[in-house]
Amino acid sequence: MMRRHWLCVVLVLALSACSSSSRPFAFKNLAKSDMDLITDIHIVEIRDLIQTLTIKLYKRNPRELTKVPGATVNARLASFMTVKRPINGYEELGNIDGVDALYLAFAEEFEGDRVFALMVGITGMISSSYNNQLEFYLLDDIDQQKLYNSARNLETVAWLLNTRTDSNGNLMLLSNGLTEEGVPNYSYERVLGQMMVIQDMMAKMVADSTNRHINQVVHGFASMTFFPI
Repeated sequence: MMRRHWLCVVLVLALSACSSSSRPFAFKNLAKSDMDLITDIHIVEIRDLIQTLTIKLYKRNPRELTKVPGATVNARLASFMTVKRPINGYEELGNIDGVDALYLAFAEEFEGDRVFALMVGITGMISSSYNNQLEFYLLDDIDQQKLYNSARNLETVAWLLNTRTDSNGNLMLLSNGLTEEGVPNYSYERVLGQMMVIQDMMAKMVADSTNRHINQVVHGFASMTFFPI
């Protein structure tokens, strides 16, 4: 009887706190810890950055979109901005997904849409680091090492965008560079940098809240290797 009384008190206090805030109350949030709410916010933020990066890359590399007749940026976004991904990988990419698609995006022999391959790789990797969930609740767990590894992989992506060339010496994907006025444009690097910060921050918070260790590694960029997620 006493437990039921205290449960009612907690519920009333939670409802009062939510009603006094500027954010609309949602009953589902009663099943979320502070860490769950923080994780949800970071997922929304990194998904916004992924969408921004995709649009920017297609704008800078319009030839990639034309490799698939009838393809549009919105259709591309819809195909990989989801946690319900093809069970057997993306057929267009040879039935692969996640980190494997990152290798394909910078492979000399690949003749398909490199932006699509890159973003399939990034979204698959990020989604896996959050257990393919868009929201977290009290009983959900999250792996700090996956978050950390994904941040290191994003560092490699940023490096490859600036350095990976084909046999003719041309960059496989254009990103940072000079504007028509000759002004340096590092906006692509900034977006990727923000994504790295989010993943690193989440890894540290999860490690601190669960008292678990992050196996920090030295990444060799020149080897073009990605950590598994």
